[in-house]
Amino acid sequence: MTQHAIDTPQFFLTAPAPCPYLDGRKERKVFTHLVGEKALQINDMLTQGGFRRSQNIAYRPACESCRACVSVRVLVDSFDWKPGFRRNLKINRDIVGRQLPPAPTSEQFSLFREYLDSRHSSGGMADMSALDYAMMVEDTHVNTTLIEYRKRGPDTGITGHGAGPLLGVALTDILGNGLSMVYSFYADGEQRRSLGTFMILDHIERARKLGLPYVYLGYWVKGSQKMEYKRRFQPQEHLTVTGWEEAALED
Repeated sequence: MTQHAIDTPQFFLTAPAPCPYLDGRKERKVFTHLVGEKALQINDMLTQGGFRRSQNIAYRPACESCRACVSVRVLVDSFDWKPGFRRNLKINRDIVGRQLPPAPTSEQFSLFREYLDSRHSSGGMADMSALDYAMMVEDTHVNTTLIEYRKRGPDTGITGHGAGPLLGVALTDILGNGLSMVYSFYADGEQRRSLGTFMILDHIERARKLGLPYVYLGYWVKGSQKMEYKRRFQPQEHLTVTGWEEAALED
């Protein structure tokens, strides 16, 4: 195989399948493989073009009669730290995130299974095995990290590491202009903490410290209640036919 063949992405189209977000609709995706020496640069370029990554695949919706899926990225420097977000940080001030290489553990998989069983028992990932989870984490040719969230321990001030049971995990790509939250999951018995919100806020702060202007949240799906939470993180930009444009909350 030539170097050109490895580095130049080839795009493919999936067959129609039931939409996981909107009842009665079909979805199709266009996708390409993220392999070779240029995988990192290609992932950066495609993410800015509305693609998402899953293992070594970059994909985006390609539905013929629907444009409900909209790529969303949060503007880090001008982020609106509303009182509710500040309360969330206060409630979770005893939690610390530790950045690690993308390597799966049995503890992560146990939390992952609990999360799927409690929140997404009928979703497309419901039957994922330990091997499937390991592939989701490890199968990457780009700059990927895992962030584990635990409560602060007696040595956290020295080591920077939390202690105790695992409360949340984020699989995150580090891009040239931001952080892309590929997938995250968390303990379901900690509702008062709103850990999903906390992990997004933590990524916004991590991006700020790294000097990165965006946090990519994937797709907001107009008409899907379970995707509506992404609209809370303002200001944000949506990818339109003319490029990224700042979107008002009431859009």
